Amino acid sequence: MTDKTITVEQTGSPIRRPSDQRATLIGLGLNKRHRRRTLEDTPQVRGMIAKVAHLVRVVDEA
Repeated sequence: MTDKTITVEQTGSPIRRPSDQRATLIGLGLNKRHRRRTLEDTPQVRGMIAKVAHLVRVVDEA
């Protein structure tokens, strides 16, 4: 277990995007623009962020 966290903010809409990208946003706990979530910094979370990098931005890494 790591105690590192990463905060992501949704910047784009999942409208007219593939369903797997919408599901990835939901998996990250995001569903509306400008919502932020602080998540555990794991390789799985990093992969999810990379998949929807055009819809989210990393706000903070701690």
